[in-house]
Amino acid sequence: MARKKAATKKATTSKSPAARQEPRPPQDEQLRQPAEVKYADQLEALKQNDKDTPPESWNLSPRAVLAYIVGGQTLKATIGGKKVDVEITRKFYGDDSLVERAIVTLASERALLLVGEPGTGKSWLSEHLAAAIGGNSTLTIQGTAGTTEEHIKYSWNIARVIAEGPTPDNLIPSPTMVAMRAGGLLRFEEVTRCVPDVQDSLVSILSDKAIAIPELPDANMIWARPGFNIVATANTRDQGVNELSAALKRRFNYIHIPIVSDQKTEIEIVQKRSAELIERYDLPQRVTPPIIKLLTTVFRELRSGKTNEGVSLKKAGNTLSTAEAIGVALDSNLHANYFGSGNVTAGDIARNMVGSIVKEDVADLEVLKEYAVIVAKKRGAKDAAWREFHDAVTASG
Repeated sequence: MARKKAATKKATTSKSPAARQEPRPPQDEQLRQPAEVKYADQLEALKQNDKDTPPESWNLSPRAVLAYIVGGQTLKATIGGKKVDVEITRKFYGDDSLVERAIVTLASERALLLVGEPGTGKSWLSEHLAAAIGGNSTLTIQGTAGTTEEHIKYSWNIARVIAEGPTPDNLIPSPTMVAMRAGGLLRFEEVTRCVPDVQDSLVSILSDKAIAIPELPDANMIWARPGFNIVATANTRDQGVNELSAALKRRFNYIHIPIVSDQKTEIEIVQKRSAELIERYDLPQRVTPPIIKLLTTVFRELRSGKTNEGVSLKKAGNTLSTAEAIGVALDSNLHANYFGSGNVTAGDIARNMVGSIVKEDVADLEVLKEYAVIVAKKRGAKDAAWREFHDAVTASG
């Protein structure tokens, strides 16, 4: 029995680092599912109906990847042994031509850099691109000031290296190396937050499509399979902190993701995404369309510094993105269910909006209060919701 246990232990510890990943918990125990899991039926339906030939190592053709992201159709497919109609929902709201350019870039030799204000959906788009193209959106590097070259290339199991010396089995592959071996997509979040020396470790990877391992003379190169590429993101507010070198810029195709300019589209985004998030908490959706419209109107007017009537306003110091509006809608729904009447009111929106507007500068609270006095009070003479919004903002500390 002891011999059997020892053999089992030896077999377990001899596995490669990539094989020793923690098992994914059951789907109903995950706080958030990767896109390829959450939308598995849509991806499968598109694959079954894909009439074009995908590029090497791609799960779907470029046309099918675009259909997955922009949605708007219903397909017949066999899912779980049953023939069903699968609705392809829209994942990214914006200019479809931007998505087309992103897909074409990833099918080429150049890497993709999604640039924009915080909360414009860069990470959301990169996740869905990775899910549709390679079926794996979890090969991700989060760029920070503490990101090192080892995080991008590889590291070693030090204890085993001391005992056995450097061998392929003792190497710990980075997400980059895993993506290269599989011919998949690597997601690099907030690349401009990394220091320049770390950023430049990407140059050889993007140029040579390989990682050199000088510690292993007999296996000193890892070559990328066809299909490997990188989709990175960068906030415009971070640019200039650690700006990319000229050599690295040349290897990326830049696509700028703008803030949603159309109010109708922004309302649709907030409604859809907040409903999806509220569903996680097993709570009813209590944010009505008029309240969503009020929320997005406040964000848009404070963001632009001008009301729909043309009245000039002070702008808040931080970016009032659509993602922030979704967060306010979710928090307001939770607050109403736990501490309120159950239905989200304009007062709930106002109270939960303070934390989104007042972040870096407490003076931004005065910007919100001035908005309440100049805009909400006047509208409140004819609309009870705007009156309640005004009262809640002016009563905040």
